[in-house]
Amino acid sequence: MPDSDIRVLEAEAHFSEERARESFKFGSAVVDSITLCHVWARVQNRRGQVADGWGVVFLSYPWAFRDPGVESAVKDAAMRRVTEGFCARAAEYATFAHPIDIFMALEGDLAAISADVCAAMALPVAMPFLGALVCASPVDTAIHDAFGVVNRISTYDGYGADFAGHDLSAHLGAGFRGRYVGDYVRPAFAPVVPVFHTVGGVDALRASEVDAGARDDGYPHSLDRWIARDGVCGFKIKLRGNDLGWDLDRVQSVYAVARETLDRPDRIGLSLDANEQCESPAYMIELLRRLQEVDAGAYDAVVYVEQPTARDMRRDRFDMRALAALKPVFIDESLISLDDMDLALALGWSGIVLKTCKCHSMDLLFAARAEALGVPYVIQDLTNPGIALLQSVGLAARLNPAHGIEANARQYYPETSLPEARVHAGIFRVRDGVAWTDSLGGFGLGYRLSGSAGRGSPGLRRDRSAQGVDAAPASTPSDWTRICVSCTERQE
Repeated sequence: MPDSDIRVLEAEAHFSEERARESFKFGSAVVDSITLCHVWARVQNRRGQVADGWGVVFLSYPWAFRDPGVESAVKDAAMRRVTEGFCARAAEYATFAHPIDIFMALEGDLAAISADVCAAMALPVAMPFLGALVCASPVDTAIHDAFGVVNRISTYDGYGADFAGHDLSAHLGAGFRGRYVGDYVRPAFAPVVPVFHTVGGVDALRASEVDAGARDDGYPHSLDRWIARDGVCGFKIKLRGNDLGWDLDRVQSVYAVARETLDRPDRIGLSLDANEQCESPAYMIELLRRLQEVDAGAYDAVVYVEQPTARDMRRDRFDMRALAALKPVFIDESLISLDDMDLALALGWSGIVLKTCKCHSMDLLFAARAEALGVPYVIQDLTNPGIALLQSVGLAARLNPAHGIEANARQYYPETSLPEARVHAGIFRVRDGVAWTDSLGGFGLGYRLSGSAGRGSPGLRRDRSAQGVDAAPASTPSDWTRICVSCTERQE
């Protein structure tokens, strides 16, 4: 077995409550504050070398543990306890292995840990497995980060045959014999990643709509000012999913503001996200058809639709083909296992959403499978700040997403990311509609953390790392992505 294999010596979770600078409404939820979890992990490789790694995530119960029958504070406490339980289980796992294999070996234990916590707390309903994945994700990330650091490589260079103890057939079936995750990873970070700016359900579109008492914190309070500041041209629009008139007006209004502010309308890309609020695909089909009738430009700018219907895909089994014939439709909350991906494709979904809060290991397996099948995928940050956003942007820059990345932590939690933003300014301060990845580098996942950070808050180095040249993606970027990147290259 490779001497780069690792075992986890220790893992600890640290929690803090972070307040949003503005309320973020998605679906039926309005979020003003949430628990941020930092996980520190120490690993040892077969050579006896020891190093630390970090992972970060919001314990986003409004998204992952939505049941109204459990109080918010109880959901938060449960997610903290599951995270701590998974930290302990990872440290108990004594086998040397690759990070992906460690996660896959512990995935079954994660469900048991979650069940035990819910039983001990006498919760009226169990935490969904999606919530448990969120809890496990910073642990999984920290292990991947430490794997790269201890072996003195970029973690992304550790997914090929030289570092993996076996090929992907162990996890993805016989069709992947002789193939490795590294076969689907770029050899270097793409220089830029197009960004989707989120338009929340209560976000102001124009400066004239902003309340006179809004705090002057140095950040925009309206979409038009964000566009003028960051040059963003991709917009993820949060819809109600049950109010056709409001949703139709919202899409048209966002498109109008973008056209008024940007110099080229062909740079505008829209994604529509109802966060499971549509009773059936018919709602979104009607919305798109009405949009095409009243505003053909806005309709043409829509590049994909995301998770319009409820997450219980097996119960509802909606046929998505009619919707997908109008615009690509991507599955998000319903996607928590490889079997879910099979069912989604059978039901006519066009592509998949990858979120690092569903675990880095799973993202890599999903991406490899999607690439092999020719299925498009997108990457989103779930409003995660700091190191978590660096991880998401780094993942997008080393994989081949169809439409860039949603990156909205800079909108709602910018102050949470201030230490990282001092080093990675091009990621936290978007320019020309893209995140600039030249600051990512070094060992691990590219954070450039001090090796002596220890158990406390991670300290960021001030050095800069040279990056390699970009590599041709294994999959084809969308027309919108090509336009966005080509415009940026001309400006450079």
